[in-house]
Amino acid sequence: MVNNNLPHTARTWVYQSTRKLTMPESIIVREKINGFVEQWTSHKMEVTGWGDLLYDRFVILMADEEQVQLGGCSIDSSVRFVKTLEAELQTNFFDRWNIAYKKGNDVLSAGRSDFARLLETGEITDDTIVFNNLLHTKKDLLENWQVPYRESWLKNVALTNTPFSSLL
Repeated sequence: MVNNNLPHTARTWVYQSTRKLTMPESIIVREKINGFVEQWTSHKMEVTGWGDLLYDRFVILMADEEQVQLGGCSIDSSVRFVKTLEAELQTNFFDRWNIAYKKGNDVLSAGRSDFARLLETGEITDDTIVFNNLLHTKKDLLENWQVPYRESWLKNVALTNTPFSSLL
């Protein structure tokens, strides 16, 4: 899944599309991610970074801050890059209440109210794998990105009206 030479401490961002991208879209997005990472800089220094599209839905960006400390402008440039993808693809990468989960080998997503309904009907259970996009490092991605619902931060808030901003 994440096969790169960056250390486990590499800073990591996960941007989840509200829909699965088509194969042609995925090919283009991977090319654009590679192009972005190749030119990514911080304070005029090249960022040692990595990026990919996983499950045709998640844009993953990583930066090795042991090599170059990221400044606000370099982080802003990555957000602008993802916003550009979002506009080109007519999807949303910033809807934090769009919850991704696995059903068999498929990765699906649902808005908060639909997710709550899926919980109530038993289509999503404590054993359903959900994606925790609130992570910070490569190690987090490798160990805590895909977890059973019962172990996720969602367990305590999915059926409440808790605003997302209060979770950060």
